[in-house]
Amino acid sequence: METPDQLRELFRMQKSLNERIGVQMDTMTETEQVQWLLNYCRAMTQEIAELTDSVPWKWWAKYQKFDIQNARVEVVDLFHFLISAAQVLGMSADDVFQAYVKKNAVNFQRQESGYVKKDVEDSKHI
Repeated sequence: METPDQLRELFRMQKSLNERIGVQMDTMTETEQVQWLLNYCRAMTQEIAELTDSVPWKWWAKYQKFDIQNARVEVVDLFHFLISAAQVLGMSADDVFQAYVKKNAVNFQRQESGYVKKDVEDSKHI
């Protein structure tokens, strides 16, 4: 049996979950896109806070422990909302992969050059 493309499968599963919740990405107006993109950004901000709370970041508190299991769950929660945000923007798994590859090359190029100045033009092709 052939293994499905994992990123495409995540996008398919997230679309199905969003539709189950009542979010129809394919028919959103621009106003709805803005609203949902903001919703997903806020949700990701909260998930980042929950991920942060999974690690002992309070240097003054001795009671904290690293909760690796919860940290993993929070990372997965971030993927849910990040994929949803990509879908709101009309991006497929293939679009995200291609943009990632291009941006990764830009990031390597920045490191090779010492990344001494911000070049807003270097990502325009993505």
